[in-house]
Amino acid sequence: QVQLVESGGGLVQAGGSLRLSCAASRNIFSINTMGWYRQAPGKQRELVARITSGGSTNYADSVKGRFTISRDNAKNTVYLQMNSLKPEDTAVYYCNADLVIGRYWGRGTQVTISS
Repeated sequence: QVQLVESGGGLVQAGGSLRLSCAASRNIFSINTMGWYRQAPGKQRELVARITSGGSTNYADSVKGRFTISRDNAKNTVYLQMNSLKPEDTAVYYCNADLVIGRYWGRGTQVTISS
């Protein structure tokens, strides 16, 4: 299993940037897929971006070209660089790790974008 702790959320104006970090409690080298999801008030949790152990990435259409996911196996950390932020990006952002034995989630970090 693994514990995940997100950080880096906050309040920024539209057009600004934030970088989220997800620190894992164990080596992530062998974790096939890690990702970021978000949940806005009254909406379902949705995929934002994910990255495989081989470095392959995929993104939600709404964030393509603005967000970049990366992983640093040496630091057991996954990042989400978010640029050109929009009010509709406001949500709680959750880190996710897909292991053979199950899916694990962090507690989330709030991102609020003001217009």
